[in-house]
Amino acid sequence: MNLAFIPSPSTGVIELGPIPLRGYAFCIIIGVFVAVWFGNKRWIARGGKAGTVADIAVWAVPFGLVGGRLYHVITDYQLYFSDGEDWVDAFKIWEGGLGIWGAIALGAVGAWIGCRRRGIPLPAWADALAPGIAFAQAIGRWGNWFNQELYGKPTDLPWALKISEGTNRVQGTYHPTFLYESLWCVGVALLVIWADRRFKLGHGRAFALYVAAYCAGRGWIEYMRVDEAHHVLGLRLNVWTAIVVFVLAVTYIVISAKVRPGREEIVEPAAEDATGDGGKTGPTDGTDESTDEATGPATDEATGPATDEATEDSTPEAEAPEADGSPQKADRS
Repeated sequence: MNLAFIPSPSTGVIELGPIPLRGYAFCIIIGVFVAVWFGNKRWIARGGKAGTVADIAVWAVPFGLVGGRLYHVITDYQLYFSDGEDWVDAFKIWEGGLGIWGAIALGAVGAWIGCRRRGIPLPAWADALAPGIAFAQAIGRWGNWFNQELYGKPTDLPWALKISEGTNRVQGTYHPTFLYESLWCVGVALLVIWADRRFKLGHGRAFALYVAAYCAGRGWIEYMRVDEAHHVLGLRLNVWTAIVVFVLAVTYIVISAKVRPGREEIVEPAAEDATGDGGKTGPTDGTDESTDEATGPATDEATGPATDEATEDSTPEAEAPEADGSPQKADRS
């Protein structure tokens, strides 16, 4: 008998009057907010404008939700289109079921559209958002805890997850794979932050590192799960997906580092133009005016009246207008 375990919530829904607050949806929303907030901080640090990440997220998030749901429904079609199942349930996203592979793939399409409209390179935007996405996944995985789903094999470990009797599940204690993946995603985010600071990753390599690191963890965590899934050559489909995507991500990092080393100097032309207008045009105009004054009135004053006075009267009082009349120091300061 297992005396220590992680309890599961008795329900995944809190009724606030006529409005149901679902734990799964709540975790997804918080995760999106954290990703955008943290991505915005990194984007500004890279030289971008505040609010740009959120503007592009308006495109990326809806595309990502649709892509994540499509991947889940396609790979687990038997849950919705087999005998005795209701295909309408495929649209009930609040009941759980978002495939990260589809969310990232279609979300990237939405991000590309948003970046193209703003004249921003997608790889730079993805690099800024990468650790935030990992943090969002860490938070979103707790939605599986609310729904009592995607747990692992039976175990008596002190951190085992207690699952109650329900549809398609048997009461018992199981590996909390949702917790394993949540902690792994936090580690991935910290890894990307550290590597980005240490190696100045650019041109999409920070995002590729996030993808590779996530896939490395998802592979072994997916292998522990006991929920129904399609198998290919004895491995779950998502394990194969993790392996393939991991190889592609690592390959991209290696090739990109050779073809486009370093990091982008300008990530958002609009931000650079705004800085240039305020920082370059002003001083340049001021320098021109100072130069004109220095070569014009000041010179005339110095070579004209002051010189004449100095010639006629060499007293200190005659030299004072020459120093006081020159505006050069006042303009330059």
